[in-house]
Amino acid sequence: MKKNHITSIFSSYQKLNDTWVFLSLFVLSFLIRFPFFFRDYIDRDESTFILLGQSWADGQLPYMQLWDLKPPLTFAFFAAIIAVFGKSFLAIRFFGALLVVMTAFFSFKISSRISPKKVAFWASIFCVFLLSLFGSLQGVMSEHICMAFFVPGLYLFISKKKPMWFFVAGLLMGITVMVKLNMAYPILLLGFFLLYKFLRTKHTTWIWNTLLYGIGILCIIALTIIPYYNLGEGMVWWKSVILAPLEYTGARRFSVFKLAPTFLLVGGFLFFSWKKNWLDFKNTTHTVLLVAIIGVLVSFLKGGRINGHYLIQLYPMLLVLLAVTVHTLSTNYKPKLPKALLFLLFLIPVESYLEYANIVQSKFKNGTFFNGEGFTVPDYIHNNQLEKEHILFLGYHIGYWNLESLPPTKAATHPSNICRDELFPFFDNERGTAIDELRYIMEELRPQTIVVRQGRRVFDKKEEQLNKYIDAYLLKHYRVHAVVEKAEILQRL
Repeated sequence: MKKNHITSIFSSYQKLNDTWVFLSLFVLSFLIRFPFFFRDYIDRDESTFILLGQSWADGQLPYMQLWDLKPPLTFAFFAAIIAVFGKSFLAIRFFGALLVVMTAFFSFKISSRISPKKVAFWASIFCVFLLSLFGSLQGVMSEHICMAFFVPGLYLFISKKKPMWFFVAGLLMGITVMVKLNMAYPILLLGFFLLYKFLRTKHTTWIWNTLLYGIGILCIIALTIIPYYNLGEGMVWWKSVILAPLEYTGARRFSVFKLAPTFLLVGGFLFFSWKKNWLDFKNTTHTVLLVAIIGVLVSFLKGGRINGHYLIQLYPMLLVLLAVTVHTLSTNYKPKLPKALLFLLFLIPVESYLEYANIVQSKFKNGTFFNGEGFTVPDYIHNNQLEKEHILFLGYHIGYWNLESLPPTKAATHPSNICRDELFPFFDNERGTAIDELRYIMEELRPQTIVVRQGRRVFDKKEEQLNKYIDAYLLKHYRVHAVVEKAEILQRL
């Protein structure tokens, strides 16, 4: 009999053990992500995290010198790498690949509790794919960091019974929420689940589990406050970590039509699988995964927006439940596996193949694998001895890092923050609006050198007032000194 069923794929494997699975996931993650180790920037958020990480490594707490809309442990990840390895894109991207491996491995550990290990292994393989491809996921995003702690915490939450393990799970969840604040919703719902277990069983162990879980979370949050408290700057933490995100989510919301597809697809899959008895929500593992998914979806709804990299927070749990569904289908219906599917698996990392070609081309053309305006523009500025004081990168702002320069103001740390009026109360300056900030930079600081993206609007097209002002000001006071790849380097007249 020909091996043409889905189950025949799994039967060809030898016994899977944790070491073999971890190493396999590491090799896959490394090979997929490696060509992107040499890219200057992949997402503007990652560039901003690097800048704040460098500032912290230099002794400045987040929000004191530079500012961005993330909790402090996002920047701690980058600060720790920079403190040990220096200014190394390779180190940052390598540890980013390890984050993906950790998430995928513990997805495997959770999945193997409710599916055969061979099925769980495939779920972890697709976890690496979905956390590494499509869009800006080749960079190191805050979602990568938070899920590398959340999924192991979820595994402990599901698999362990002794109270001290729930304390450890709480510590991991505390790190998660201090990396990505919206993860407070699934973490809180998991706490309610523990209370439900107590109410249902009346067993005091579940009270201890709940208390220690909460204490673990609060310990991590408190540890992030202490450095600010010691400096007498506790309000900086409160305003930047708690109040600013609330203001941002209230002001920057997608329409319900943009949110609907994700909710319909995820909700439809869960409901249909439950109705068909493919998923059993009387099973603790199934239930905990469902609670976590609902928590993430609630966070999207409260935040009012879903970007591509936000979905990293859903993929691991969904893939585990999808693995259960696929296994049930393959057992009950034995569908034939199209031969083309194996070919498609090799096509999935097409972005990686293209990037391998790009770095080889860069090596032949420029003598280095490192590529992008974040490298070439700083090299040009340095080689031509252009003025760097108050230099302003309105594009490719990772260039600050390579030039060992700082953004001219806190708001300019991430160029998009200049446009966000709702955040100005948290920058601790006298400017209350975006246009005031832009005028201050251009008319008072008067940067001699400005970098913009060639042929692109400086700000988002909906920022009409800011674009009108900056276009007119640059036309009157600056000239194009050089074009380096897709960047224009402007010099003040």
